[in-house]
Amino acid sequence: QVQLVESGGNLVQPGGSLRLSCAASGSIFIFGVYGMGWYRQAQGKQRELVATVTNDGSTNYADSVKGRFTISRDNARNTLYLQMNSLKPEDTAVYYCNAYYKSLTYWGQGTQVTVSS
Repeated sequence: QVQLVESGGNLVQPGGSLRLSCAASGSIFIFGVYGMGWYRQAQGKQRELVATVTNDGSTNYADSVKGRFTISRDNARNTLYLQMNSLKPEDTAVYYCNAYYKSLTYWGQGTQVTVSS
């Protein structure tokens, strides 16, 4: 089985920064093979893509976070990151880590980010 454990969510004021982490593990899980991504789900809304990074390091961002968020991965530590700067109240959501490879996809349990003064 594959486990994805997110951390780093918190309450932060508008304009602030947070860094989310996602630690991946599993007996047959090869982190470097998987594409990875961050998704978020605000209360009452559908889950949406935030950013993805392929196994060769190519990144993709939702228009709403371009220039503010940065996704990165450390294959040696089996860890995915999301650096979030210039946070806005509309960034408030539960953030989920995702791993994907061919037909396989795995999700973490989520971490709450709240942006409020």
